[in-house]
Amino acid sequence: MKKIVVAIGGSSGSIYAKVLFDRLSKLKDQVEKVGVVMSKNAKYNWELELKNKDYEKILDENEHFQFYEKNDFMAPFASGSAKYETMIVCPCSMGLMGRIATGISNDLTTRAADVILKERRRLILVIRDTPYSLIHINNMKTITEAGGVICPASPSFYSDPKNFEELAATVVDRVLDLAGLDLESYRWGE
Repeated sequence: MKKIVVAIGGSSGSIYAKVLFDRLSKLKDQVEKVGVVMSKNAKYNWELELKNKDYEKILDENEHFQFYEKNDFMAPFASGSAKYETMIVCPCSMGLMGRIATGISNDLTTRAADVILKERRRLILVIRDTPYSLIHINNMKTITEAGGVICPASPSFYSDPKNFEELAATVVDRVLDLAGLDLESYRWGE
């Protein structure tokens, strides 16, 4: 049973966060706890892009999900002793990635990422912005050298996705594979 931190950054790409929540809801047999942090911009973009506030329903529907405020440094995953094994930032803006890369722990998301890296655990950043500047590429290099994984939100098409959620799932399923979870997903050549 895994304990996972999910941070929803403020960049566009709320569909990825929604599909991630949907997938994690179905993996209760593998996931003990999901600590969630959403920025104000994340909530704004969710409402703008998905035309709903369904992120509010997640607590009601999933007892293993727990939301934390952006500046709640008393959240368990603000310390390595809580043993959260994985952190997924989905979507992750270039600004948020930059703060993580430089060790700026000015809110719960960046503090949790700092903890995950210092404890040599799995940090997965689902970056959404494009194109990349040299600053972005250098920040990706820094995070990779520190043990993090950069997983661009670049969907694949060979599974013949029928809608936006299925398209987003091609990225989210890859992220969950990287997190070490066992799920049924399209597999090349199978």
